[in-house]
Amino acid sequence: DDISLYVYRQTTFDTCVVSCVPAELTLENNGKKDKLKGFNLKLKDTILFPEGGGQPDDHGTVGGVPVLRVLRQGPEAVHFISSALEEGQDVHIKLDWERRFDHMQQHSGQHLITALADTMFGYKTTSWDLGRQRSSIELDTAAVKPGEMEALEVAVNEKIRAHIPVTVNLLSIDDPAVEKVRSRGLPDDHAGPIRIIDIEGVDANMCCGTHVSNLSHLQVIKILGTEKGKKNKTNLIFIAGSRVLKYAEKSYSIEKSLTGLLKTGADEHVDAVDKLQKTVKRLQKSNLIILREMAVLIAQNFKNKADRGNFFSLHNKDGDNEFMNIIANEIGFLDTVIFLTVGEEKGAGLFLLAGPEDIVTEVGPRVSELLQGKGAGKAGRYQGKANSLVKRAEAEALLKEHSCKLTAGEE
Repeated sequence: DDISLYVYRQTTFDTCVVSCVPAELTLENNGKKDKLKGFNLKLKDTILFPEGGGQPDDHGTVGGVPVLRVLRQGPEAVHFISSALEEGQDVHIKLDWERRFDHMQQHSGQHLITALADTMFGYKTTSWDLGRQRSSIELDTAAVKPGEMEALEVAVNEKIRAHIPVTVNLLSIDDPAVEKVRSRGLPDDHAGPIRIIDIEGVDANMCCGTHVSNLSHLQVIKILGTEKGKKNKTNLIFIAGSRVLKYAEKSYSIEKSLTGLLKTGADEHVDAVDKLQKTVKRLQKSNLIILREMAVLIAQNFKNKADRGNFFSLHNKDGDNEFMNIIANEIGFLDTVIFLTVGEEKGAGLFLLAGPEDIVTEVGPRVSELLQGKGAGKAGRYQGKANSLVKRAEAEALLKEHSCKLTAGEE
């Protein structure tokens, strides 16, 4: 398997299956890890790049079957597919070119930024990450000076406009020329010749990834800024090529929407949002004061009823834990069972159960279960979050039943 076969713009290739064995793949989806059953496929040759060198893998199809992951095992590329192919079968590979070219632009862009950050300011690159929307380069410096990133951006775009060739050279591991190239070391399972990416007159770097054949193919690089990285490191955030165009398109779309919502020009968006936030904070503060006063009035109204009984239940759309606790404290719950909820009537919210400790201890977990929530309590209180208030009436009926025991006890 010759994984050096990454020819610029070769999007299809015919080869044959060497092996196809059952396997499992762990995929991360919105923070959750899902295990997928499928097959590890090895081919005689491939044009699909396996994950490595900070670059994600290629996607595509083999024999019409989608390739979900490509990993490197020594000199071989292992393709994970969902359905089996037969050993010895002739297959047609089709590359997802849009994904490949995007990775080429980001990776070659990283090489260019890394080289110029070093020659201009002496900032070495210690690692990098090609992200789905933007990429980051970890620079070996605690901070950058004002104006440096702007100067770096100007310099990298000048090199792009200069139409500088990018070539791939293969060297044997004992070639003296290997010592002259930039490198962060070889992986332990490296096999075969050393691959050098040469940006003519700018940089020569050891790399296994896919790259453009000329800097002009990068189109443009935008350095979005820097963030504080690990100890004494700085992360440079950038986008290159088509991502810059997509970023501009998205930014304009957001700008247009904000102009419509805020009824101001783009230059005034930040001030308008700042004013709105301050207004919202003032209103929230006023609302909290009103809710606290309302809680006291609700409690007093119940206490002033001659036939108030030993059970009080209330649901209010607005409110928080403090609102509920004020009501419970004002009423008193040594001889009264109190059931309070806040939130959407059939959605999520908060709940508070207060009353004699023996009743609360017994019924609290059952109320929490009915509300699909989690709660905890002590000293006659049980409160928590409710994922659904749909069964609030059932919980209320249960508590009423237990409050009757108080009445019976008094009699």
